Amino acid sequence: MSGHSHFKTVAATKNANDAKRGKLFSKLARVITIVVKEGGPDPLINTKLKTAIEQTKKFNMPKENIERAIKKGTGELVGENLEEVSFEGLGPGGVAIIMDGITDNKNRTLGEIKGILSQYNGKMAGEGAIKWMFKRKGFIVINPETKLKEELELIVIEVGADDVKWRENMLCVYTKPEDLEIIKKILEEKGLIIESSSLDWVAKEEVIIDEKDKEKSQKLFEALDENDAIQDIYSNLKN
Repeated sequence: MSGHSHFKTVAATKNANDAKRGKLFSKLARVITIVVKEGGPDPLINTKLKTAIEQTKKFNMPKENIERAIKKGTGELVGENLEEVSFEGLGPGGVAIIMDGITDNKNRTLGEIKGILSQYNGKMAGEGAIKWMFKRKGFIVINPETKLKEELELIVIEVGADDVKWRENMLCVYTKPEDLEIIKKILEEKGLIIESSSLDWVAKEEVIIDEKDKEKSQKLFEALDENDAIQDIYSNLKN
């Protein structure tokens, strides 16, 4: 694999303004609530919750926000009736897009996403029309610190990773979905610094489009990312 295009601006902005930080905290809280509903409130048992809490700490999300999101997941506090959603679409130049999110109103969110796509020369696609172009993969980002590239790559391959790729001085590691948590745990035990880990959609083949459509795609991704429900955006656009 050559890598994958996973767009995230809000979550990548640690020093964002108050409005963006508020939006980010809201999105992170929704993830916590959903994973608590699925697997319970104990991060020692619920690995998804452990990962979600680790992510909130990277962005200095207040402890009370985390605790409130957990209580909404257990039902101790009344919260929104949240559900996970996944939309498929085409962007400028025919770029294939998967948009995963969490919403309290699927029909409203669907209408909003249709409007955003239309505004940037894109359109919705039917269920399954896009996802066949992607594979589900575990994705781990490692901060190498002082380790040599060759040494780090060897460690990762030895523990069972499918593939590795360097990006912006970080080592991106791909795993089988079912191996993500165990490989992450082994790497942590070896003293490696895990910046993030997630289950991602990775394009089987990436596409190249002209600069004009690429700029439009970037604006489309930014607009989608601003939507309250959208958590992750994946495309087959070559970086």
